[in-house]
Order: sequence, then C-alpha cells, then structure tokens
Amino acid sequence: MKAAMFLCLLHAAFVHGFEFPWSEYGQKSLSTDSAPISVCRYDPASCGCCLMQRQIQRMEQFFNNTVTELNQELTNTKMILHNLRASRSAFSVALNNQASLSCFGPFSDDRLIIYQHVFLNLGDNYNPQTGVFTVPSSGAYSLAVTIYGLVSPDKNLASCANLQVNGQTVAPLSEKHGPDSEDSSTAVVAVHLNAGDKVSVSLPSGCTVCDDSHHFNTFTGFLLYAV
Repeated sequence: MKAAMFLCLLHAAFVHGFEFPWSEYGQKSLSTDSAPISVCRYDPASCGCCLMQRQIQRMEQFFNNTVTELNQELTNTKMILHNLRASRSAFSVALNNQASLSCFGPFSDDRLIIYQHVFLNLGDNYNPQTGVFTVPSSGAYSLAVTIYGLVSPDKNLASCANLQVNGQTVAPLSEKHGPDSEDSSTAVVAVHLNAGDKVSVSLPSGCTVCDDSHHFNTFTGFLLYAV
C-alpha cells in the first residue's frame, strides 16, 4: 500500500510537474480554498494524490498558524516579564547609624523624618535627602514603620509619628510617656498606591524619636503586585 502511494506521488510530481507548496517557516501558506490542482483535472486517476496534497496544504497552514500564535504568546510573556522587572521596588531605611544614641525632636511644628541609613533601595525610589519614597508604579504596597524614643522621666514627651501618603496620615504611631523611659510603636499596612504618590513619615510637634547603630527606628516599603 505504501509503495502504491509513493508511486502515485511520483506520478503527480514528475509526469505533471507538480511541486509541493511547503513554504519556509514563518511564510504564509497556500490557501486551502484554491482551485483544484491540475492533476485532478487532467488525470482523474491521480485524484487520490491531489487529495493528499490538499491535506498536506492544510497541515502546513495549521502548523504555520500554530507557530505564529506561539510566537505571539512568547512576545506577550516577555513583555509582562520586562514590566515586572521594571516595576520592582523595595526600600528599607533606619534613622541613623551612629555609635551613640541621638534624638530627633522635639520641635514646635511637624517635620518629616529623614531616614539617613539605607539598608535597601531597590529602584532608587527612596530619597535619603528628603525622607520621601516616590511610588514608581501603581499597585498594592506593604509599608511598615517602627519608632523608638528615650526620654527622661521628668520630661512630658512622647514617641510618636505619622505614616503619610501625599501628606495625609495613613497610620498614626504613638506611645505616651509612662513610668519607664523607653517608648516604642509599630504600624504595618497594605495600601493601594498610584504612580507618583509620595510616602513619608512625619514627626508631630512635641514628639521625639531616638536611634543609633541598633536601628530602633525603621521605615520599610515594597511592592506586593502591580495593577
């Protein structure tokens, strides 16, 4: 049976000069709706070969369409991966890295806390000169702040701060001064932020925070997922 089919194909190819239309990879194949091949018109005995040739054309077209779709999927995946890499953002900073304990505040007005010691600044979106993190891309972010203060018992001070987005308080942190001389507080939130938003920590008037190389005061944020 295989020998008969092979002879049939040879008869169609050499007697009637037919060439299989197997195109190069990526080129458009012949349409399956084209007019019947001349072999069928002039040699009815070779119609079986004609039908096989049509099947080969259909397989060729299906193969090329599949390759085109896979290439498009690959391009889309590469684009998504590139966007994910471009939007990576994370930072973690501390108030200072001094050998001895020093305090920031109290002041008569509210002031931004400038965290000068940088552990991580992936994407360079935190500015250690201003203490502000600028959101690079819209998405869900995790933000965390820890404050610490050391105040002598005879002073009516408190360790407090406000985690802010565009100047609006998202999470207040406060511990009123009690019998002990150490005060601390922590806030961790997950929020939706838009590209260009400004995230910072504000020190309210009358409050103080203290730090050294033990890094009691930290400010951390990172992108959970982009939207």
